[in-house]
This record gives sequence, C-alpha cells and structure tokens, in this order.
Amino acid sequence: MPAVIPLIIMGVGMAISAWQQHKAGQAAEEAAKHAAESSNSQADLSIYNSRVAEIQATDAIQRGAEEESRFRTSVRGTIGTQRAGIAAGNIDVSYGSAVDVQADAAYLGELDALTIRTNATREAWGFKVEAEDLRKRADIMRREGSNQLAAGQVARSASNYAVAGSLIGGAGSLLQQRYGFQNARR
Repeated sequence: MPAVIPLIIMGVGMAISAWQQHKAGQAAEEAAKHAAESSNSQADLSIYNSRVAEIQATDAIQRGAEEESRFRTSVRGTIGTQRAGIAAGNIDVSYGSAVDVQADAAYLGELDALTIRTNATREAWGFKVEAEDLRKRADIMRREGSNQLAAGQVARSASNYAVAGSLIGGAGSLLQQRYGFQNARR
C-alpha cells in the first residue's frame, strides 16, 4: 500500500498540471476575444470619424462657394462705387482710364475669388485624405482583430494538445512506476 501513495500523489499532480494548462488556454482565448472586440470597436470609431471627415469636406466646399459668392458680390459693389465716383466727376465710365480702373478691380477681385475657391478645395481635399486614411486604419484594425481571435483559438488548441500530452506522458510514467514497483516486489 505505501507504494501506491507516491502514484496517487503523482496522479493528482498530473491532473492539477493538466487543469492549469487547460485554464491557461481558455484564458488566452478569452484575452484574444477581448482584444478582437477592442480592435473592432476602434475600427467602428475610425469609420465614424471617416464619415465625419467626408461631411467636413462637403462643408468646406459649400462654405468656400458661399464665401466666393459673397466676395464676388462685394467686388461688384466696389466697382459700382468706383463707377459712381467716376461719373460724379463728369467722366465717361465706359471709356479710357475709367474702364481700366474698373477692369483692374474686376481682375483682382476674380483672382481673390479664385483663391477662396482654391483654398476651400484644398481644405476639402485634406478632409477626404483624412477620411480615406481612417477607412484604411479601420480595415487594418479589423484584420488585427481577426488575427488576434485566430491566435487565441490556436493558443487554446495548443494548450489542449499540451494537456493531452501531459496526461499521456503522466499515465505512461504512472504505469512505468507501477510496474516498476511490482517488479521490485517479486
């Protein structure tokens, strides 16, 4: 009977070790699930932010168009004021220097209006680039989440295989010790 006690202790130790390996595999898989959920949440946030950036791009174009329109109206008002001032001096507004002054004001006003449009387009382009970057990041995060989930499943499977190996190896050791003790008694 005393020879059986070491075998029982060895068997209990083997069972505890196998249980710990199994639990470690489950924990690794659970951690991977949480990491994948976190990656997917971050991806959802990136997609949301990309939509906001697209809205900002559209808004930039609309604001630019409104500002350009207001500026052109202002230029026309300035030219009108020039014409009135020139006409008040008994000068023909449709001839000579008067036309040149008005043409210069219209030309410079058009350059400024086009600058306003260009700046709005550049701002919109920046938001569109940001939106595309955020969509790409979301795609990468979703892939990372899938990879983390797969890694967790692999870790759990590896742990289960390790459990099986430990149990088989431990059973072999127990059998060897049991038969070894029996042979020593004979």
